Amino acid sequence: MLTAREIAAITGGTLVGNPESVITGVAGIKEARRGDATFVGNPKYVAALKTTQASVILLTQALADTVVGELPATLVILENPMPAFARLVEKITPPPVCFAPGVHPTAVIAATAKLGKDVSIQPHAVIEADAVIGDRSVIGAGSFIGTGCRIGTDCVFHANVTLREYAVIGSRVILHAGVVLGADGFGFEMVEGRHKKIPQLGNVEIGDDVEIGANTAIDRARFGTTRIGKGTKIDNLVQIGHNCVIGEHCIICGLVGMAGSTIVGNYVTIAGQVGIAGHLTIGDKSIIMAQAGVTKDVPPGSFMLGAPAVPHKEFKKINAATQRLPETLIKLRELEQQITDLQAKLK
Repeated sequence: MLTAREIAAITGGTLVGNPESVITGVAGIKEARRGDATFVGNPKYVAALKTTQASVILLTQALADTVVGELPATLVILENPMPAFARLVEKITPPPVCFAPGVHPTAVIAATAKLGKDVSIQPHAVIEADAVIGDRSVIGAGSFIGTGCRIGTDCVFHANVTLREYAVIGSRVILHAGVVLGADGFGFEMVEGRHKKIPQLGNVEIGDDVEIGANTAIDRARFGTTRIGKGTKIDNLVQIGHNCVIGEHCIICGLVGMAGSTIVGNYVTIAGQVGIAGHLTIGDKSIIMAQAGVTKDVPPGSFMLGAPAVPHKEFKKINAATQRLPETLIKLRELEQQITDLQAKLK
């Protein structure tokens, strides 16, 4: 429980309204009820701002000016409400779950595995031979760490994570529930009328400070390494094929499918449901918008939309032309009729 006065002190904002307003929870602008604090940082939420039931609202001066005298809530004026609200959430919500160091008695750990200081191994985890787990890392319940895997310090693997053999994980990596790293790549060749499996002999390597969402799968390389660069963040339900190389500090959103041997540069953003064909190169700082289908190499700094994906300016022209198709079709039929009539007169 906090007062508006205390919230202003925590966030460094300017208070407008009742300093003794009390909050007991936090919520989004649309879901907030009396006793909640919320925030607004985007002008598109002005309508929701005018109807919210929140008791305390963190917002910019510009947004506050649009609702002067209309809100019963207490306002906290800030230059950037979003990080301020994050600090508030840390203060008012329960602390994150922490796992005490130690090995649960139901865990199965090979004699040749090596555990660093203050490692936490949760119930029913399996650690195979010659695996190495760095200091203070957490291996969640039901997780499997394959033979020869290397895991850095301060990592957190949530429940039911699977690392196939010889995966290499950096430090401060977060893997959410159900992540699978190092499953066989999807490699087959047709032999005598049947699909014959191509051995997948490489591994997966994850850089420092990477976070990978629930039920994402990253395949091992056929030869060499499938690699995810440091600082990259990957959403839930993403599929990354064998021998892909993802650069540093990329954002890959949910339901992206990336075929094998794709190379992605640094600081690339790939939005939801994008499909990327194999053996392509995506240049640094490119943005691929949602549901795009990438079939060709993408130059650095590109902004791509559509299926097949094209540059943003070209997509706008195509889309504008597409919107005019019904009336264009009517005019085309009229012209065809005029031509037919002229041909009849000429005959």
